[in-house]
Amino acid sequence: MRFTVDRLDHLVLTCSDIEMTASWYQRVLGMERDEYGTGKGGQGLRTALKFGGQKLNLHQAGQEFKPNARAAAPGTADLCFVTGVGPAEIVGHLHDCGVMIEMGPVARTGALGPMMSVYCRDPDGNLVEISSYLPM
Repeated sequence: MRFTVDRLDHLVLTCSDIEMTASWYQRVLGMERDEYGTGKGGQGLRTALKFGGQKLNLHQAGQEFKPNARAAAPGTADLCFVTGVGPAEIVGHLHDCGVMIEMGPVARTGALGPMMSVYCRDPDGNLVEISSYLPM
């Protein structure tokens, strides 16, 4: 039987320091930290960052939860997040947070069409694109 995918539920980021990564995503992107798990069965306490109907699960480099990506390593992800504010507000917020802008605002094409994007990097060097579909 053939099926189609409805949506993305979560992604996993391998981090050099979970606390530093979680704090950055909370402070800069307003994500909500969620700690879960019992520590029983070898899984231990886990950390995730929730936003909208998705989340980022964080894995400590060298202590990844199994199964995991074959080449899991900090700084190997390119992520794009959509926000409801325009590029000027994104730039202002990043400046207020002391986050260096790598590029932007620049016009891009997202899953829903034209958008404006601003690029920065998280503490591990993952490329973080923050985009808006608001009218230019």
